[in-house]
Amino acid sequence: MRKSGVRDYLRAAEAAALLHVSPKTIGRWAKEGKVAHIVTLGGHRRFSRADVERLVRAMESSSADGRVASVGS
Repeated sequence: MRKSGVRDYLRAAEAAALLHVSPKTIGRWAKEGKVAHIVTLGGHRRFSRADVERLVRAMESSSADGRVASVGS
């Protein structure tokens, strides 16, 4: 049985893979406040799966329109 909420959050590497960026980039975006995250007791960042999926869709739609996606605006 799965604990409620455990997979609702992604590790930085998982979020970065979905966004097609490096883990360093997602970490920088988090530090700059461009992507919401929480910090675990161990000091690791976790990203809401729903927020990351929303950002993926926004980036895809911007790309399809020929626009450059802007994170955090």
